[in-house]
Amino acid sequence: MLTAAQVLAQNNFGDTRTGGLAGPMGLFLIILLATATVLLIRNMNARLRRLPDRFPASGRPTGAGGADLEATDPTDGTFTQESAPNGPNGPQQRRNG
Repeated sequence: MLTAAQVLAQNNFGDTRTGGLAGPMGLFLIILLATATVLLIRNMNARLRRLPDRFPASGRPTGAGGADLEATDPTDGTFTQESAPNGPNGPQQRRNG
């Protein structure tokens, strides 16, 4: 009768030394990933070269004639609440139908 250690120690996967496809497949994947990395680096370098040397100063934009632009309220001061303040959200919502 076999003991538990003998059952666990058995090699049920066949001869692992024949049909060595792992080496060539691994080499193919490494070459593929290296090629993708080189192409991505070249693409990002091209995008960085197209950026301007300096960006405009961030601040209040000025309109034509140097006058400051004013933001207008599209709601004209009115506010309507479309949902309950403490209503369920995300996975807690009920599904109708």
